[in-house]
Amino acid sequence: MADEARFVDLSVTGMSCAACAAHVERALRNEPGIQQASVNLASETARVLYDPGIVDVGRILQVVENAGYSGRELARDRREDDERKAEEGRRAARSWGLFWLGAVLSLPMVIGMLAELAGVHSLMFLMDPVLGFVLATPVVLLSGSRFYTSAYKTVAHGGANMDVLVALGTGSAYVLSVVNTFFARGPVYYEAAAVVITLVLLGKNLEHGAKGRASEAIRKLASLTPRTATIVWGEIEKAVPVEQVMPGDIVIVRPGERVPVDGEIIEGYTSIDESMLTGESIPRDKSAGDSAVGGTVNQHGMFKMRATHVGADTALAQIVRLVEEAQGSKAPIQRLADVVASYFVPAVLAIAAVTFAGWYLAGLGVAHALVNATSVLVVACPCALGLATPTGIMVATGRGAELGMLIRGGEHLERLSRIDAVILDKTGTLTRGKPSVVDSRVFSSFGPGEALRLAAAAERASEHPLGRAIVEEAELQGLDVPMPTDFRSMPGRGITAQVDGHQVAVGTLRFLSDLGIDVADDVVRALEHMEEKGETGVVQAVDGTGVAAYGIADQLRPESAGVIAELFGLGLEVHMITGDNARTATAIARQVGIPDGNVMAEVLPDGKADQVESMKRHGLNVAMVGDGINDAPALATADVGIAMSAGTDIAMEAADITIVGGLYRLPDAIRLSRATLSIIKQNLFWAFIYNTVGIPLAALGIMPPVFAGAAMAASSVSVVSNSLRLKRFDVAYRAVKR
Repeated sequence: MADEARFVDLSVTGMSCAACAAHVERALRNEPGIQQASVNLASETARVLYDPGIVDVGRILQVVENAGYSGRELARDRREDDERKAEEGRRAARSWGLFWLGAVLSLPMVIGMLAELAGVHSLMFLMDPVLGFVLATPVVLLSGSRFYTSAYKTVAHGGANMDVLVALGTGSAYVLSVVNTFFARGPVYYEAAAVVITLVLLGKNLEHGAKGRASEAIRKLASLTPRTATIVWGEIEKAVPVEQVMPGDIVIVRPGERVPVDGEIIEGYTSIDESMLTGESIPRDKSAGDSAVGGTVNQHGMFKMRATHVGADTALAQIVRLVEEAQGSKAPIQRLADVVASYFVPAVLAIAAVTFAGWYLAGLGVAHALVNATSVLVVACPCALGLATPTGIMVATGRGAELGMLIRGGEHLERLSRIDAVILDKTGTLTRGKPSVVDSRVFSSFGPGEALRLAAAAERASEHPLGRAIVEEAELQGLDVPMPTDFRSMPGRGITAQVDGHQVAVGTLRFLSDLGIDVADDVVRALEHMEEKGETGVVQAVDGTGVAAYGIADQLRPESAGVIAELFGLGLEVHMITGDNARTATAIARQVGIPDGNVMAEVLPDGKADQVESMKRHGLNVAMVGDGINDAPALATADVGIAMSAGTDIAMEAADITIVGGLYRLPDAIRLSRATLSIIKQNLFWAFIYNTVGIPLAALGIMPPVFAGAAMAASSVSVVSNSLRLKRFDVAYRAVKR
């Protein structure tokens, strides 16, 4: 029997362009036992789904090595993560050192080149071929060594990438210059080789720094967990590493400290800043019985809490993991770039060969032909193409997490930008999700207290929110609520039970009619009056006779009407779906501004998915917004499923997007998705235009190698910088958010 497939996340170093990512991805997918592989150039990671019965992580890393790159499993604890960051810092320092070496040695040659153009004879000695050889050789052999090493490895493993283009171009210029300096008489191009290497290094360093800023959100989130926690053993308090806290431990959190793990407050009163989780800056008051989430900040009082979720199970750890997975994912729009990248380098090599042959056959000599071919090789950079989509997704998902919008991947982000209609579940989405009895009418010899006691007893075994509201109302009135017998529940309709020898039924009017119970006109009129006010009407029958009606209301969220108006302002159709009857549903919809024709009422839980499917059949791209549990089938059926979450059960959510904190984040999520897709389209447009214009200019001899190197560096940096604009994405101001 085959083992269950597993995911492993890898760090892949040595990739320089989209062709590298495509090469690694292809090598992984061709390995037996690997079912899926997605390589992200921007984050330098690979996510691999594999069958552990066929292949293990060691073999997967070997595949990466065989492809010509270095791989390691992503850090699993803070110590490993610190080591990885330190190594990245050392690598960046080395790279900047090599750039400055190239810059210092290239500067005299650049001055000499400019002096020659300007006719300044006093500086012409800087163009001496031997001096050029002395200055350029360290640049080529030291600063440029990474390009030549990478190119050799890539070609040796059957690939071709940007480093191959740079190595061929600069290497050819340098070798020709050496030959013409010591063995023949001819023009030299030391400044071209040295300056191109220096400019490419500058571009890669700037690009690396920009990519680092793109993933800042992950680092900021991960750093929110404190390194130590104060736990209580009897009368002893002890500070221990947070990794040693176990579920059930009692933890003390003092004012100003971050909550170390998820837990339940058992003693004390405080205010906690949960902005890292919800994006909300207003602290929330907390007392015994309330939850506290790891990474949030205790503002005022000291409290004790019992740890419930620690380590990788905390809400913060789940958010970080979700965002990491999202940043490593691919959007459908990236497929075109992936296809182009796989053919790009071979095509450029062919164009460079044609360029060389054309100029040589035109009688302009080997040197002139080689310079123009070198320009083609240098200016053609698939980096911008490979970075266009993943950098946008990285920044957007990170920014979304900071604002309380957890997006599971690029595919969902792209789909959200294209939705035409939003379906909002009523209970728990437009409303607070905690209904209560606001009206009751009794029409029998039973007193109000006795009728309510029987109804509450019958509902005591029910988990339905309306049933719980009746039970809580009876408990508030101090009534004794016994356990029922012969309890039966009909989802979406009602319940029946035996209580103190009475047969009790509670549910909709249709439910009682189906049971053959005749309900008096007075009860029906009371029910209609409640529903006209937007309350959900529930009828109670005892021993086959209708005896009471209860009006149950779930308070609307203060932001609901404003959110609906924003969604309409974004050009979307807005619908409400509920199990309530049409009269109640329409009354509630009118309060929040949803047209009567957009209300889907009396829909049973298993019918919500059918309603979503029906709208999709009419050609609409549909987003379904619900609580993520009861609405799971509808969320899965929609083009985009959006779950509302309290923030502590994120791992349980099955939706594509989870909104933490409040409904007001829904329009923000849609705006963010549209802004992201716009940025990605801009990136792809300029990446294509850059190569479409740059390669012909280089081939025609209009763009010399030095300018080609500068343009190549600028292209990658511009794409990443454009994506970084999403870090400044801000949310709309709202006076009322809760």
